[in-house]
Amino acid sequence: MYNGEGKTAQSPFSSASTGAWTTGLCGCFEDPGNCCMTCCCPCVTFGQNAEVVDKGRSSCAFAGMIFYLLSYVGCGCVYSYTYRSKLRGLYSLPEEPCMDFFVHCFCGSCAICQEYRELKNRGLDPSLGWTANEERLNRGNQVAPHVHPAMTR
Repeated sequence: MYNGEGKTAQSPFSSASTGAWTTGLCGCFEDPGNCCMTCCCPCVTFGQNAEVVDKGRSSCAFAGMIFYLLSYVGCGCVYSYTYRSKLRGLYSLPEEPCMDFFVHCFCGSCAICQEYRELKNRGLDPSLGWTANEERLNRGNQVAPHVHPAMTR
């Protein structure tokens, strides 16, 4: 991807950006604003993450509402762990500290915060939504048009 400065930039979803998690599961206070939002309203942060991980195929509102309804009956982790698995698949991240389902069952808010930070640290901002992130990525991919020299007589 061309970044406009004569250098090729990495796509946030490229296979070159793989490896380990950039933050730990309990590193919630590395982003205090996100930590507070997730503690008070995890369905919002989850919806933001889901929209970006799904590359816009599901909306923040829809994913957040499904998560809220399932959490209301105590089954939110049954839905949310699948997005952790998708995120791990995008970046070839290890299944740490245990299986995704158990991470979301026993440390749901911490897991959602970690996933949010992971996306941010890899160049995507879940709070902007997929469309804005895609526009940012495409802006960095634009190459200036080739202009032919002026005609001479």
